[in-house]
Amino acid sequence: MEVKLDTVPSLVSKLSSVSSQTRADALKELRLITKLEPDSRPFVAESGAIPYLSETLFDSSPYLQDDAAATLLNLSISCRDSLISTQGLLDSLSHSLRQHGSPSSSPSAVQSSAATLHSLLVVDDYRPIIGSKRDIVYSLIDIVKCPNSPPRSVKDSLKALFGIALYAPNRIALVELGAVPALFTLVVKDGRVGIVEDATAVISQVAGCEESEEAFQRVSGIRVLADLLDLSTGSSLRSKENAVGALLNLATCGGDWGLREVREEGMGVVDGVADVAENGGIKAKSKAVALLKVIDGGSGCIASVFRDPRFDSLLNQTL
Repeated sequence: MEVKLDTVPSLVSKLSSVSSQTRADALKELRLITKLEPDSRPFVAESGAIPYLSETLFDSSPYLQDDAAATLLNLSISCRDSLISTQGLLDSLSHSLRQHGSPSSSPSAVQSSAATLHSLLVVDDYRPIIGSKRDIVYSLIDIVKCPNSPPRSVKDSLKALFGIALYAPNRIALVELGAVPALFTLVVKDGRVGIVEDATAVISQVAGCEESEEAFQRVSGIRVLADLLDLSTGSSLRSKENAVGALLNLATCGGDWGLREVREEGMGVVDGVADVAENGGIKAKSKAVALLKVIDGGSGCIASVFRDPRFDSLLNQTL
């Protein structure tokens, strides 16, 4: 470890070399060090590597892009403050994302850039900063809706979008930039493992703003979410939990249309909602009970249609 740390300043200095080969060799070594030696990451950041790594994302070589993006991702695990405070870093990550699908771009660099954003978005204070970069939001959505995007890039982009959506004011931009149809297309057409779960997680957050109602209406979103809760569709528990959260958000944050549609579609899948209320995680159980109360509306309609004592028990729970 000590020997490797002694070499870090020398490696960082080589990142400014006019020789592509010298830069390439230094990048590969820094990538390896930051991957295998977590304690080295602060030292690499303090040695001034981040601006060079950021600049390398604009390089024409996919191999250099790949090593630079992977090193930034490694650093983001331990040195988030150093990354977010580096001038131009977000612009560099945005550039990397915009190049997805380009012959001169590295798919791995795109994936690492999305994953770096996801890592940064773990910090609450960074969510409004990153969410205000509409070019970043647009590029993440574009990756999600592109049919040729690799599964890993889609998943990392969805995780970044989820982090952005956790800050409520960002949800309006997500709606305006076309996130809703892109996300629902994944839910309806994409069968890749984990994609539906990640997409519905973002949908659940985006549903928590008034502006989402019209976008959900255009894609028959409430019906799609209800289908996920239909016990006959075999959706995963996580997808059902997210669908419950989305429907509850639409009913409480939207207008009359959203509330009416949630109640109407919800009546057909109360068994699925009850399944989440009984078998979901702690937060999901609470949301499912709240959704049952929304569907029932205090009218007793659930009890009148379903002669099942478990609904009485769930509806009588105190939230």
